[in-house]
Amino acid sequence: MGLLEGKRILVTGVLTDDSLAFGVADRAQREGAEVVLTGHDRALSLTRRVARKLPNPPEVLELDVTHPEHLDRVRDELGQRWGGLDGILHAIAFAPPECLGGDVLRADWEQVAVAMEVSAYSLKALTAGLLPLMEAAGGGSVVGLDFDATVAWPAYAWMGVAKAALESLARYLARDLGSRQVRVNLVAAGPVRTMAAKSIPGFGDFEEAWNVRAPLGWDVRDPQGAVARACVALLSDLFPMTTGEIVHVDGGYHAVGA
Repeated sequence: MGLLEGKRILVTGVLTDDSLAFGVADRAQREGAEVVLTGHDRALSLTRRVARKLPNPPEVLELDVTHPEHLDRVRDELGQRWGGLDGILHAIAFAPPECLGGDVLRADWEQVAVAMEVSAYSLKALTAGLLPLMEAAGGGSVVGLDFDATVAWPAYAWMGVAKAALESLARYLARDLGSRQVRVNLVAAGPVRTMAAKSIPGFGDFEEAWNVRAPLGWDVRDPQGAVARACVALLSDLFPMTTGEIVHVDGGYHAVGA
């Protein structure tokens, strides 16, 4: 019997089969979960195409987290399909080019607002929008993908600020939803060579640093699916009393100094 046997899981953020979200969807299905994916705009066709590579090709629903009507429609469709929801993977992040690659002085508020809404506030929007389904299931688990925000990283700029907001927001959501038996945790992954990572100027610098400093070593291709395994564990019933936590899956890089 798999870790997620009988669980109903919504996975956002699948664009290609090298995305972290794809790895989570794949392992979730192999652990017995029913999975539905989301995609939006021009990327929707990419998500539908890559969904066919999963063990059990899932349904793909349109969802742009900046449109409340999309969240309403997804909630209604999942309600009709499943009646409840046991878990959500939040793998949503975006920042305009001005917010990445340079210093934080380059971007203006309009650009920063986009990064903050999509990369941080969306955790609240997604969780609140689908909360009635999780309550119908008697509770559940929300897991978000993170990149450690305790320090300032080269090139990460406003995305680093957005991740710091995401981490704080996850703690507040954990506080506010605990009484409804909904857990909210983040997985802070080391750098993985995904499409999203390749769009970050200077990503190669992250690769070099991790290769040298991670005590357990690190492979930017994540061949063992370590990040996916952590997400699936948190989506399962293995951690019933863990919430508001950030689980680092980075080879131990976060724990060592220079």
